[in-house]
Amino acid sequence: MSSSNPTEPVATAATGGVSTEIRYTPAEIEPRWQQRWAEQPDLYAAEPASSGKSKYYVLEMLPYPSGQLHMGHVRNYSIGDALARYMWMQGHNVLHPMGWDAFGLPAENAAIKNNMPPRQWTTSNIAAMKRQMDRIGFSYDWRNEVTTCLPDYYRWNQWFFIRMFERGLAYRKKSKVNWCPECATVLANEQVIDGRCWRHEDTIVEQRDLEQWFLRITNYAQELLDGLDKLEGWPEKVRTMQRNWIGRSEGAEVEFAVEDASSAPEDERSTRDKGTTVLPAREDATTNGKITVFTTRIDTIFGATSIQLAPEHALVKEFAAQDTKLASEVEALLDQQKKAREAGDIGEIEKHGVFTGHYAINPFNGERLPIWVANYILADYGTGAIMSVPAHDERDYEFAKKYGIEIRIVILPRRVESEKGEAAQDSLPYTDEESLLINSGEFNSLGNKEAQQKMAAFAEEKGFGKATITFRLKDWGVSRQRYWGTPIPMLYCEKDGIVPVPDDQLPVLLPDNVEITQQGGSPLSKLPGFVNATCPKCGGPARRETDTMDTFVDSSWYFYRYTSAKYDQGPFDPAAAQYWFPIDQYIGGVEHAILHLIYSRFWTKVMRDLSLIKNDEPAERLFTQGMVIKNGAKMSKSKGNVVSPDDMIGRYGADATRMYSLFAAPPDRDLDWQEDGVAGVSRFLGKVYRFVMKHAETARSVSATDTNVADATSQALLRKLHQTIGKITEDFAGRWHFNTCIAAIMELLNAYTAADAEIGSGKVPATTVKVLLENLVLLIAPFAPYLAFELWEQLGQEQNILRAPWPAFNAELAREDEIEIPVQVNGKLRAVIRVAAGADDETIREAIKADAKVQAAVVGKEIVKAIVVKGKLVNIVVKG
Repeated sequence: MSSSNPTEPVATAATGGVSTEIRYTPAEIEPRWQQRWAEQPDLYAAEPASSGKSKYYVLEMLPYPSGQLHMGHVRNYSIGDALARYMWMQGHNVLHPMGWDAFGLPAENAAIKNNMPPRQWTTSNIAAMKRQMDRIGFSYDWRNEVTTCLPDYYRWNQWFFIRMFERGLAYRKKSKVNWCPECATVLANEQVIDGRCWRHEDTIVEQRDLEQWFLRITNYAQELLDGLDKLEGWPEKVRTMQRNWIGRSEGAEVEFAVEDASSAPEDERSTRDKGTTVLPAREDATTNGKITVFTTRIDTIFGATSIQLAPEHALVKEFAAQDTKLASEVEALLDQQKKAREAGDIGEIEKHGVFTGHYAINPFNGERLPIWVANYILADYGTGAIMSVPAHDERDYEFAKKYGIEIRIVILPRRVESEKGEAAQDSLPYTDEESLLINSGEFNSLGNKEAQQKMAAFAEEKGFGKATITFRLKDWGVSRQRYWGTPIPMLYCEKDGIVPVPDDQLPVLLPDNVEITQQGGSPLSKLPGFVNATCPKCGGPARRETDTMDTFVDSSWYFYRYTSAKYDQGPFDPAAAQYWFPIDQYIGGVEHAILHLIYSRFWTKVMRDLSLIKNDEPAERLFTQGMVIKNGAKMSKSKGNVVSPDDMIGRYGADATRMYSLFAAPPDRDLDWQEDGVAGVSRFLGKVYRFVMKHAETARSVSATDTNVADATSQALLRKLHQTIGKITEDFAGRWHFNTCIAAIMELLNAYTAADAEIGSGKVPATTVKVLLENLVLLIAPFAPYLAFELWEQLGQEQNILRAPWPAFNAELAREDEIEIPVQVNGKLRAVIRVAAGADDETIREAIKADAKVQAAVVGKEIVKAIVVKGKLVNIVVKG
């Protein structure tokens, strides 16, 4: 409690016959220690590799400098801070850095709104948030601070880009891209959530054709997928999300020749809406193109009764250019897709389509298949074309029933009698992979797996297909038509084409004093002084690239820079990276499972292939904390439910604020914010302070400690202490249930205060009091550092508590001499018996027989059985 709170309880201690108040005042204690810590610049500094200590790299995801920490930040950073402090006390060499993900669109929006340059807005926010972090007492090594909008950092973004360009991993092409009209820039596929911009939940993402830079992340698709099996320290939920996003599919590509429309009968060309029947191929049919289809079920290709294209497929555009009615109908399908994206789930779209009047030839049987355009086929998924097999695909079946397209069965269950084959019509679509082929020519009676192999081989032999593997993962579009980002270091020369900026001319500096608008196109393109350049190859005029990089480039490798943030011979010192990597524990929100985490894994593999590092993955373990909820919703400015850490610190202190964020719920669960809970933690900390201060003089009066005591009170207190040490140590090593750790410390303090009279009277030896108090302070140190530092000093300790050894668990002292066992009769609690720890079942049964309450509960009844769960409970089953 701050000293302004008149309800703070007061205790007294006798000092030379004078009664002195003992009051817990974080408003006085915490600023004093904050100043003392600031005077020790190496307090949280990582030591060199030569220290001989085992390293531990703990890292929380770096924040965007919005100018204000929220309680979600506090919770995330409190988890990492508690772990870092614990690892220091365990004797590790700890790296615990912090930095700023400082580029990005919000700075531009703020600049427009506040008429403030993004650089000024960003740097002022960083200063404000850094002050907040220091006030909360986070143990960051600021010597290795990283700010991604500074040239000494983004220079290496550019250096990496050029290395990727040289290796064919960075390339430029005209492509259909995701365009957010609100951001006025391109988004990567991963930044589109249910058809909406990841930053603007109400803004529908549009599709545009633009020249863009891409990073060839698909070159690493299989390795990214395989690597997930090795990341046993990552949550399975995150690994599953990445597996699904990478989306590996084994199948085959098949080319369907497009029949020349001029060779089709006149009645077919004039009545394309009736073209819903598969017709035999004509010998005079010619082709003027091909449709490539990827399918995971080539074994069903004899059941294909139509081809369906996405409304944006290139062939549809060709057809529509010659058919105004078709063009109008395709526009309607596109509008339906757009509305489905607005609804949030394109997969639930009501299926509509239109026959184009054109046909494709099934290369396996020569049949003519009508080509349709369907609103549920997406241009950016697969090839934007499917072979429709309605008998064996749910979506195709629904579409065929709606438009009267033939439904042909070509697979049946492996063990099926002929009459069941007839009945299969009633249970369509049949999609089971364990099946046999029928109506499939020379492939009849093959099992589906064998058929897939033989049919893919047949297609490759005949030159119209091949077995292939596809991935849902697409190359990473990194071009952004905005100002506040890393300039892409490429030049365009009429003579030499695309030319990278030479390394000795890096960084390409981002100009200041730029007019920023949201009208589309990069503001840099309006600066002749930036755009006009000289080609380093021919010396002629060149045009500088005006797109900037996606800000996820900045966060893909920042944690390597932390190991040597002032290094200027490369992005980082390779020797330092080899020592510190992989990250021992990475902490952040699950919302980054796809965007940041998959990009950072890709970047690590590229750096490995550049021989900068030797590790394959950036982090050995990952922890995803739950959200902070208030009034039933995640804290956010838009919902008006944000709680300021500054307000909580002003009322209750930093220790109480951060400790509540760890106590209110397990770290991996959502936390329902309750200010009363912070007040409760503050009262507990006041209780710790008063108890320790009351008996500090006794502890200081002796230099030795003693756990070899005879009195029962001391034995009981030491037993409780070591049980608490064991529990917290185990939790730090595994579950991270810091809420139960803090609860255990509360129980320990209750045991101490219950024995306050014995401690004060001298019944508990001073050497034991010293053990009890010092270990209590050590246990609380990872969670409430201000209070721990204060009390450690009050106990006469000169050693920095951050480097003091973590309490050693003594199993013998923690062992209970007796244990309590609940006794149930038919599931209802009737008594609690006490027996010696480790008592066998027979001893427990004898104790039950001797208990009057148990006997009263079973008198006159037949005991069917007595179930003993050793050390836990006994359940007696009776009848009568």
